[in-house]
Amino acid sequence: MPTPLQGSLLDGFEDIAVGPLNGVRRTKLTAGAWVDVLPGWLRGADQLFDRLVDGVPWRADRRQMYDRMVDVPRLLRFYEEGERMPDPVLDQARNALSEYYFRELNEPFRTAGLCFYRDGADSVAWHGDTIGRGATDDTMVAIISVGAPRALLLRPRGGGESLRYQLGHGDLIVMGGSCQRTWEHAIPKTRRPVGPRISIQFRPRGVR
Repeated sequence: MPTPLQGSLLDGFEDIAVGPLNGVRRTKLTAGAWVDVLPGWLRGADQLFDRLVDGVPWRADRRQMYDRMVDVPRLLRFYEEGERMPDPVLDQARNALSEYYFRELNEPFRTAGLCFYRDGADSVAWHGDTIGRGATDDTMVAIISVGAPRALLLRPRGGGESLRYQLGHGDLIVMGGSCQRTWEHAIPKTRRPVGPRISIQFRPRGVR
């Protein structure tokens, strides 16, 4: 049985809203990649987590692995460009990110992918978002984490020392520049008791 969410003491009685982005901290990586991080950007994140758990039509996918079909170890929902978001604050978040990063990205964020990590057995393997333009062009992927913190790891493509970000309770991370094609990221499995987490990933058109 999944471990229940334990709310943040700082996030229990706030309205759900995004804050200013002027506190973003950037870390420059290799090969033109960079990462921006802003802890607690989305206020009321635990309340939003509850809304999304109940309000999103989550899908359990299966995929081919070698000679058999296996369950994808997380629940998914993708919102195409123009599709109605499951909560108005996600529109606010996407608009704020589009405005803040427009000078670098030169286009808005358009789609939203949601992943529900129910417990430590749910995960995503090392990868870059290289389906579409991310394989050849610099781009951005902005991720908001709600629910309990989980580790997101980043490492250079081909191997190397990894960076670790513990993300949850409204934290924001943005991977930009060449990050999707020169670095990889993952949410590893863990045997430690961890609460559930939802990640909301905003991407420009043609990036998956």
